[in-house]
Amino acid sequence: MISMIGLLGALALLIVFTLRGVNIIIAALLSSVLLALTGGLNLNAAMGGYYMEGFTNYFASWFLVFLLGAIFGKVIQDTKAAEAIADWIERKLGAKWALFAVIAACAIMTYGGVSLFVVGFTVYPIAVSLFKLADYPHRFIPVAIVFGSISFTMTSPGSPEIQNIIPTEFFGTQPTAGGWIGVVIAVFIMIAGGLWVRHMLRAALKKGERFSLPKDSPLYGLEGKALDELAAAKERLLPKPLFALLPLVIVLVSLNVLSLYIAAKTAVLVALLLGIGTTWLFNLKFLTQVGESLAVGAQNALVAIANTCAVVGFGSVAAQVPAFDLFLQALLNAAGQPFVSLALFVTVICGITGSASGGLGIALPLIAPDYMERGVDPGAMHRISALASGGLDSLPHNGFVVTTIRAICGETHKRAYGPIFLVCTLLPTVALAIAVALYTFFY
Repeated sequence: MISMIGLLGALALLIVFTLRGVNIIIAALLSSVLLALTGGLNLNAAMGGYYMEGFTNYFASWFLVFLLGAIFGKVIQDTKAAEAIADWIERKLGAKWALFAVIAACAIMTYGGVSLFVVGFTVYPIAVSLFKLADYPHRFIPVAIVFGSISFTMTSPGSPEIQNIIPTEFFGTQPTAGGWIGVVIAVFIMIAGGLWVRHMLRAALKKGERFSLPKDSPLYGLEGKALDELAAAKERLLPKPLFALLPLVIVLVSLNVLSLYIAAKTAVLVALLLGIGTTWLFNLKFLTQVGESLAVGAQNALVAIANTCAVVGFGSVAAQVPAFDLFLQALLNAAGQPFVSLALFVTVICGITGSASGGLGIALPLIAPDYMERGVDPGAMHRISALASGGLDSLPHNGFVVTTIRAICGETHKRAYGPIFLVCTLLPTVALAIAVALYTFFY
């Protein structure tokens, strides 16, 4: 009983700390200590052993992917290729399609391997310009950024995002695993989510909501002529859209071609190296700070992977307490069918940690070996795992959600989180249930 109370209390503590802006590493450490004390674990063994083993094992497995991904994102940002892509989409679609322009810009870049946070900070100023011209409520910019960045791109077949690469390690699959069902589900989320956001936006407009920059927005005070002049100046100083887009296409194509012949983790490293090199090559005119791009990219990678490792370390401690084993067995026994239990377990763990990659790093080592021994279809398990990571992970304490709402857009959870929950948490969870049903029927 004490162990179960401690497990629930530690999870609650982790969520509360995250929502209050406490550094995730500190939050995970304190929550792990509470877990160990209430779970009857030796504190030294728990923190120096289980926690650090989970932390360092994940770091060793995925650091190079985080490193090259962060450098690629920084290079795309520093050469202004990301701005060029967003600006090109803005000019093609215009203010009338402001909502879909923002979603499309985020989706194209993340599906091409660009870091979520780079995409968010790059697209936001252009989103403000578009929403201002269309007179759309500012509070819908966060949902457009988050939905376009994570809801269908990171879990889709062929995606270079780490949430689609991690399952390849445990199931021996390729990034395109899951067949036509994975494609159908991705298209379903994209279309249904886009229409749902548009419906919510129109309802807000009917209620009289209009564009207004919140005081905490980084662009507050640049309304009107100053904002228009800033956008015009950027347009004159950006790379050609073709040269900005080509590296993303090269990353996507090379990953999925190479993964036919070599391990997916190796393929994504080669693809990202090609992306970095071609971004520099195609945009030499804008290449001014190679050393700084590498240095800052490396720093960003260390922060990103350390945050994820901290969550995985917490999960490693949780896996050792008696209550967790009871919870795991109850969950798996209640679900029965392998696809259902896999989806449920990954969903719950990702929701608890508020991290898709961290949740996968905790869940798959625990259950993937057993399911592989049973002969469950690896491709179906890969796609179900990826889809399951992209549902409850978007609860209010998710790092990207918090950063987008507060740091990038200057909004509040009260104003902006509702639409995010509906299309980035609820909708992907429904899509996961549909995917499980289809895989169960056809596989």
